[in-house]
Amino acid sequence: MKNRRTTHGVALITALLITAITSSLAIGLAWDNALDVRRTMVLLFHEQGAQIALGAESWIRIILRDDGIDSATDHLGELWASDLPGLPIDSDTIQGAVTGKVEDLQGRFNVNNLIGRNDKINQPVLEQFQRLLLILNLDPRLAGITADWIDENKEANFPDGAEDSIYTGFTPPYRTFNRALTNITELSALEGMDKASFDILLPHVTALPGRTQINVNTATPAVLRSLDENLDDSAVERLLSERKEGGFADYAKTFSTLLTPDMLAQITDSSSFFQLKAVVQIDTVRVTYFSVLLRSPDGGPVTTILRSLGTI
Repeated sequence: MKNRRTTHGVALITALLITAITSSLAIGLAWDNALDVRRTMVLLFHEQGAQIALGAESWIRIILRDDGIDSATDHLGELWASDLPGLPIDSDTIQGAVTGKVEDLQGRFNVNNLIGRNDKINQPVLEQFQRLLLILNLDPRLAGITADWIDENKEANFPDGAEDSIYTGFTPPYRTFNRALTNITELSALEGMDKASFDILLPHVTALPGRTQINVNTATPAVLRSLDENLDDSAVERLLSERKEGGFADYAKTFSTLLTPDMLAQITDSSSFFQLKAVVQIDTVRVTYFSVLLRSPDGGPVTTILRSLGTI
């Protein structure tokens, strides 16, 4: 009887252990399955968000094309300059919203203008960039360092410059780009450029292919002020008041007495390059989409020349 009771006790403990192990395995499998389902849903929502952002881009391309046909100038009072209101996404499978904003990239300083023909620094443009940096309370040396980063030679400019001899001493080491920038975030690699400085500079600069003019109808106040050393805050306030949301009635007449001939050649009242930022929210998944759009003159097509997810 004693042996039988011992056997029954061992069997009971064994059964309890098997039950506990089975339950633990079942819970683990259920948890792993739930994670797999969630990962799949996140990937699905992310892909759907990217496709919705592409749809928003197609819509904006139509708006920009029609604007190019209807108007010879570009200013902040036009339809494309209005923030895209929150549009709901509501279907049998997903719910969310998409918002967006279009910016005129020619309202910013194009760093690729620093290098002119024959790989020579464009001195008036370099001086404008130096003024812009001073206006933003940043180190004006960054203008020369930027020019060194994108020129084709490997000789450091004097007194402000930095070439491979500087960057190969960093940890990790790297080399200068030595060509026109394709993305403005590459400025973050410059010697002396920290994150705080880059964040301050970013809204006022861009990296566009070829040489571009600054659209004074959409330029930021800091960029407007950088056009000439004699433009102060009060002068810029008058200019902003004059352009308001409809742009300058005659920008050439307005700036003819304010700028040097070299800088007059750097401004315009129309644009070809725009940037779309679309934000798609589906469930807990957020997709941030950027695209650079090029509008052909005279009502031509609008093409996408650069796309990125999550960063500019």
